[in-house]
Formats: sequence, structure tokens, C-alpha cells
Amino acid sequence: MKMKTLSILVIMTIVALVLAACGSGSTSGSGGSSGEGTITLKLAENQPDDYPTTIGDKEFARLVEEKTEGRYKIEVYSGGQLGEETNSIEQVQLGSIDLARVNASPLSQFAEEIGVTSMPFLFESEEEKWEKLNGDVGRELLDTLDGSNMVGLAFYDSGERSFYNTKREVKTPEDMKGLKIRVQNSEMSIAVVEALGASATPMEYGEVYSSLQTGVIDGAENNFPSYYTSNHYEVAPYYTVNGYTGTPEVVIASQKLWDTLSDEDKELFREAALESVEVQREAWAELTEESKAAVVEGGSKLVEVDDIKQWRDAVQPVYDKYGDQYKEWIEKLSN
Repeated sequence: MKMKTLSILVIMTIVALVLAACGSGSTSGSGGSSGEGTITLKLAENQPDDYPTTIGDKEFARLVEEKTEGRYKIEVYSGGQLGEETNSIEQVQLGSIDLARVNASPLSQFAEEIGVTSMPFLFESEEEKWEKLNGDVGRELLDTLDGSNMVGLAFYDSGERSFYNTKREVKTPEDMKGLKIRVQNSEMSIAVVEALGASATPMEYGEVYSSLQTGVIDGAENNFPSYYTSNHYEVAPYYTVNGYTGTPEVVIASQKLWDTLSDEDKELFREAALESVEVQREAWAELTEESKAAVVEGGSKLVEVDDIKQWRDAVQPVYDKYGDQYKEWIEKLSN
């Protein structure tokens, strides 16, 4: 009898310890409740640990932990540990990843309106752009993700893209005529280049260097950091500084996580994301200046554009093509 009683006591003790452990631990990747303990969330980032978007992610994570007084902790998985962008978006939709930082371009597959941010020469200046994206209009645009099992929290900077080539200085749209320009496999990217009188050549990014080197293409387009880190400046030294587009990055949360948050915590997460933008943009500006200095030292010729209006006028066919689709948002963002 004593042995039986002792066995029951041992079993009860083990069960109590297991329940206590379950009640006090943290969760990961579920957005679920963990009682009095810290809830740990996963954020997917495909860039390296020292990249501006990752720096922004980490600031966002720090602010969330601070604002929620340690109730929520975000672990940033950089370098594509949780998958590349498209895969991350899908996992966020499923709720197997809580948060991610992705570009607005692939998000337009799920919320068409956000594709307006890829329109050429959409903003008069960087100041106007970030005033809009960080303000009420930006919040409204992020809200168009509703219904896609994703929630948009904030926009991050991905720089301004410009054209570069192997042939000559390009100051005006007229100078683009006849050039074969590599573009992403996007209808809008193709339309922009063709409106400028050049020949658009969709191509995988990894093939661009050798194609520039061998003359398969004459040029491409990207921001300064990518122009530098890809070594494209070595074979295409003429960089036209016209910043024709700058599709932003977006910090997103899964609807599964969002539905577990109180209204107060939802606002704290939004505040944290918005406040992290300043740190992310500072990191981007620093990287851009370092890259610019490096390509100039490497022999690149930076061609400054005196009259941006003629470039805007040249891409009017793109606005004619997408005008009906994005009319409401073009007006909101550019007025």
C-alpha cells in the first residue's frame, strides 16, 4: 500500500512540474499566449545581419520589448534563415512566421494597391515621399493588406534606383535611345524603359555582370549599394543619378498573431514599427554614401540630372497605362 501511494505521489509531482513548465515558458512563431511569461515571436529577414533593413528590424524588436515591458520579444532571423521573400510572405499568411520584412513589389500580388509605390517619379522629393509614407496616407495604404492574412506595420527605405550603362553619359531620356537595359521581370519595369526609348531586357540578376561585360546588354538599373556590391560599376561606369523609382520595403505581421493582440498592444506594435523607420533610414543613408564614394573611387562617372521634369514627361505612357488602376493612390501620394 505504501509503495502504491508513493507511486501516485511521484506521478502527481511529475504532472505538476510539466504543467508549471508549460505555463511559464515562451512561445515561438505562434503568436500565442504564454501566461505570465514572455511571448517570443519570429521575424524573417532575407538580408545580412548588418544590412539597413536588418538594423531596422532589430530596432523594431527592441522597441516592442520596451513598449510591452518585456511581454513580447522578437527574434530577428536574418540572411534568409526562414526562407526568401516570397516564401516568407506565404509563411506569414499561414501564421507559421509571425513577422517579416519584405519588398512592396511582391506584396502587390496580394494587395494590388500597394503596387503604386513602384510608379516612376511618383514623388517630388525624398522628404515628400517619407512624409506621405509615414503619415496617414501611408497607414491607409498599408491597410489595403487587410483580407490577405497580413497586416502592414510600416514602410522601410530601399533607396532610389537609377540607370547605369557601359556606353556613354546619359543625362536626358533622349540619351537612353538604343540602349539595351536589363530590368526585373515586371510589366511596369519594362514599360518604364520602353517609354524612355530603350530596349527592356528581363534577366536574372546573377547574369547581369557577365552580360554587361560581353555586350549582351548595355545597362541596368539599381540603387548605389547594389550597384557597388554587385561590382556592376566595374563594367558599367556611367551612372545616371535620377532616382526614377524607389519601391519601399514593408514590415508585415501575420493575421494569426494580430488577432491575439489586444487593441493596446496592436498600437504599441505599430508605434514601434514606425519609430524604427528613422534608425533604418539612417543606416540606409550611411550605406548609400559609403557605396557612392566607393564606386567613384573605382572609376565610375556619376551623371547628375539637371532637369528631372523631362524624365517625368517621358514616362507619361506608364501613367496612361496604369492610370485607372492606381489613380486614387497616385493622387493621394503626389498631392
